[in-house]
Amino acid sequence: MNAMVTDYDSPRKIDDSGQEGFTDTLTRRPDLSSGGIDVDETELAESLELPGADLSGEELAVRVIPPRADEFTCSHCFLVMHRSQRASGPGGQQVCLECAA
Repeated sequence: MNAMVTDYDSPRKIDDSGQEGFTDTLTRRPDLSSGGIDVDETELAESLELPGADLSGEELAVRVIPPRADEFTCSHCFLVMHRSQRASGPGGQQVCLECAA
């Protein structure tokens, strides 16, 4: 049995079988740093909400899903976690493993 030894550090031969190499792919790739996205600065400034803005006329439509029987709310970070993530915190509070660490 003849084993063929391959030197992976040696330069590769160019294959003219129609398949392109990695360097060919890189040269064809579009330049993402060219800033091709055209942004209208005045439109962008009008869509931003500033801190302290009056939002009294705005309504939020959020569907609240109550915790399931196998979930709890961490008393430190207030995230809803699975019961397998529960640890005992100070004063017997239910905290997640990340907050208990």
